[in-house]
Order: sequence, then structure tokens, then C-alpha cells
Amino acid sequence: MSREFELCPGRRVGGEQPCFIIAEIGQNHQGDLAIAKRMIRMAKDCGADCAKFQKSELEYKFNKKALERPYTSKHSWGKTYGEHKRHLEFSHDQYRELKKYAEEIGIFFTASGMDEMAVEFLHELDVPFFKVGSGDTNNFPYLEKTAKKGRPMVISSGMQSMNTMHQVYQIVKPINPNFCFLQCTSAYPLQPEDVNLRVISAYQSAFPDIPIGYSGHETGIAISVAAVAMGAKVVERHVTLDKTWKGSDHQASLEPNELAELVKAIRTVEKAMGSPVKQLLPCEMACNEKLGKSVVVKVTIPEGAVLTLDMLTVKVGEPKGFPPEAIFDLVGQKVKKCIEEDETITEQAVENHVKKVKC
Repeated sequence: MSREFELCPGRRVGGEQPCFIIAEIGQNHQGDLAIAKRMIRMAKDCGADCAKFQKSELEYKFNKKALERPYTSKHSWGKTYGEHKRHLEFSHDQYRELKKYAEEIGIFFTASGMDEMAVEFLHELDVPFFKVGSGDTNNFPYLEKTAKKGRPMVISSGMQSMNTMHQVYQIVKPINPNFCFLQCTSAYPLQPEDVNLRVISAYQSAFPDIPIGYSGHETGIAISVAAVAMGAKVVERHVTLDKTWKGSDHQASLEPNELAELVKAIRTVEKAMGSPVKQLLPCEMACNEKLGKSVVVKVTIPEGAVLTLDMLTVKVGEPKGFPPEAIFDLVGQKVKKCIEEDETITEQAVENHVKKVKC
């Protein structure tokens, strides 16, 4: 069982704790502060635990030539990639305003720090945890510096290998034990055949002392729900107000009705996971009383006769008698009174019967 830790104040993850659901707003806010606030409210109303953004200090994330690269995509907000990213990037003061708004409505707020200087700002902003995006998971100096801040970490694993994830574990664990890995495939939208949910099980085996989660970019909610059934303790999904909006992430995002359905489905699955102990439950008693079968005699059995298997069958009987699993135990036992054909065998009819206790 994965170790628990406090990801946000008063909210633990791992072990038997409920799945922590992150609504990844990212940059689907179109660079509009009002839309960003609407999306935070939407995440709260749909039942997500956290609203998450992406913060970059562009000159530290990209070199000059990358920022000057022409960007002619239909999703572009500028002639160059730098102009595009600047349109979508909120200022420090805007981030402070968004965090304050999230606190006012009662939802946790954080962001992926997309470079080391962004992490410095988010640390100063006092976010509850750091999200490490897949693009920085193999950025070992970044990981080490982020871990040293002492805040919990959620680390995605898109574009990485198992060997790299072992290295990440070995770097982060001695510095900061409060972290988890998310299985992730970095494609937008993600096709089912590329999800590889079995990696969740592989991570659980390889890293049994940390929680494992899932960050999905697929369409719909079924795969994310399946991840929870496999033991994912954190689920992150991109969200949007409208999938037709300009921007490359919208198509792989959940609209409000889908996010609400995902949260509902996850909570239902968590209830359904239940106990590993298999036993007759109170809710099954009515069905058992109505349809549960008993051992019945095929022929009239005279007093003193010894039961043989060919005398016995199993039917829904009235009154209830021995359950079907007791049929072999009855063979060789003597009856104390006559049992008429097609009657159930009761405890009172069998000599020296000792009732076995079910385990």
C-alpha cells in the first residue's frame, strides 16, 4: 500500500485516502483573467479538489531563437512563438489574484512551474504543492532544486522511460519524501492504445512507498475512471469551457459536464472498491432468503437411514435447510426421523450434527 502524505493542508493522498482530482486549466484560459476565474469556479462546482495552471518565465523556459520562431498555427495568438506565449502568460500579480480567488471559493490552487524561475515564484506564492510537468521530469537539476523547496511534488511521466523514473525517484526521495508519480502519455488527444494503464501497476510494484496516479489527455472519462479502479490516488485532466476554442489543448480537455461526471464516477468507483473480504453481506440477505438453495432429498428417507449422494439434490427449498456447500458433509450421516421426498434436510433431522462455522 502506498504511503500517505499531506498534499495540501488537511488533504492527504495515498493509502486509503480518496483520489485527489486536479482540474488542469493550463493555458486554456485564452490569456483572459475573467475566463480563468470562471474556470476555477467551474472546477470547484464540478467537485475537483484543485485548479491548476501552468506558469512560465519565458526567457528561462525558451532560448531566443525558440521565442523568435514563426508560429503560423491556427491556434496561434501571435506571429512568433514568443508572442503567442506572452499572450497566454499571466503576470505575477494576476497569479496572486487568481490564487486569492481560489481561496475565497474554497478550492486548492497551484501551477506547474515550467522552469526554475517559475518554481521560485510559485514557492513565493505559497502554493500547496509543485506539479512537475512531463517536459521537466528528466530535467534533473530542476528536480533537485524543486525538491529542496520542501513542498510536496506531483511528477508526471510523459515521454519518459522506466529507467528515467528510477533516476527521478533516486534524486527526489532522499531530499523530499512527499511526492508521487503520475502515469502519463504526452499526446493531445491521446488514443486509447497509447494510454498504457498497466504502467500504473508497474509503478506500484517499482515504487511501493509512494502514491501513484494518472494524468490523462484522452477524450471522455472511461480511461480515467479505470485508472482509479487500478489504484490511482491522483487524477489530473485538462479542462475547458468549450472544446471548439482556439488552442491545442482544448480538444483533449473535459467540458464542465464531463468533469462533473468524472468526479461523480470516481467517487462511485471508490465506494465500489470496498473490502477485500468476501462474505455474505447484509444487503444480500433478502436475495439469499428468496433464491438461496438448500439440500433436498430425492426420495423418502426412512428414520435411521444413512445418507448417500444419490439420495440428495439441490433446490430452492422451503423451509431453508443445509446450504449446497454442505452436501458432501451430509453423506454418511444418519437421519433421526423420516424425511419425505422433495423435502429439505434440516439440522434437527440429522443425528449428531455439528454446525460448521463459515470463515
